[in-house]
Amino acid sequence: MEKELYKVSVVIPIYKVELFVARCVQSLMEQTLTDVEFIFVDDASPDSSISVLRKVIAKYPERSNRVKVLTHTENKGLPAARNTGLAVAQGEYIFHCDSDDFVDSDMLEQLYRKATETDADIVWCDWWLSFARNERYMKQPEYLTPMEALKGMLSGVMKFNVWNKLIRRSLYVENDMKFPAGYGMGEDMTIMRLFARASKVAYLPKAFYHYVQLNTGAFSKTYSNRHLEELQHNVSLLLRDLQQLFGDQLKKEMAFFQLDVKFPFLITDDFSKYKLWQSWYPEANQYILQNRQLSWRSRGLQWLAWKHQFWTIWLYYKCIHKIIYGLIYR
Repeated sequence: MEKELYKVSVVIPIYKVELFVARCVQSLMEQTLTDVEFIFVDDASPDSSISVLRKVIAKYPERSNRVKVLTHTENKGLPAARNTGLAVAQGEYIFHCDSDDFVDSDMLEQLYRKATETDADIVWCDWWLSFARNERYMKQPEYLTPMEALKGMLSGVMKFNVWNKLIRRSLYVENDMKFPAGYGMGEDMTIMRLFARASKVAYLPKAFYHYVQLNTGAFSKTYSNRHLEELQHNVSLLLRDLQQLFGDQLKKEMAFFQLDVKFPFLITDDFSKYKLWQSWYPEANQYILQNRQLSWRSRGLQWLAWKHQFWTIWLYYKCIHKIIYGLIYR
């Protein structure tokens, strides 16, 4: 592998974020770590996102020789945009940032310092769930080995988001690891495949990344039959990979993951979604009560679904989500 030219490469896909991208880019340009390259990938965005992007970049001429703006002539989706950035990255570590979010100025410096101090292939940290008027601190668990972290993600305890993790680029290159182009829903499962190949990992108990819950036009905010197909594709890709690497060593945790994937089908009053729950991964149902790291609510709802008590689930949703959340907390 060629010698890295930077400490960190940041990959930022751009698509329909004209109202958010200025804050994102400004937060990146003001990073205290200087030896960083920024790779923006225009995924054929039809709005003014790129114009806004270039105006903000122009305000930081000291960064100009370390900024790349790559262009897709047609919209290829988030995973393909990440791959385009990865293909040209020259940093020792990779960080993925979504263009409707923003970060604290010392994020890359602190993550990189943690990585070098521990010789970690992957470093993860806490993050902020950011709303219009407030933020919620999202604490992540600490694990000492890649296997422990992988089990935590499969069990639903640790998030496998791409954007709160600094990952050694050689993990991508040496394992020919790419994001699943054309299959955007669940594409961040790729992170678990990287953990499965890591030698050392580390956790930094601080939050730097602000995950914004305002952009309804973002990549991850839509849901359709096509997205269900994409989700199943990515689940199958992950589980086949883990089976090849570890055999039955993670059998229980993989069942936990299948249950977690289909759990959202029960947080609705739509009986067609309940049928989806029944048809997806029925072999995992026998493990419903065994994941003691999840709440009784989660396990209880899935147990009721396993026993075909869908009217009870429907009533629960009406009472809890429509009445309590809808009226008391609106």
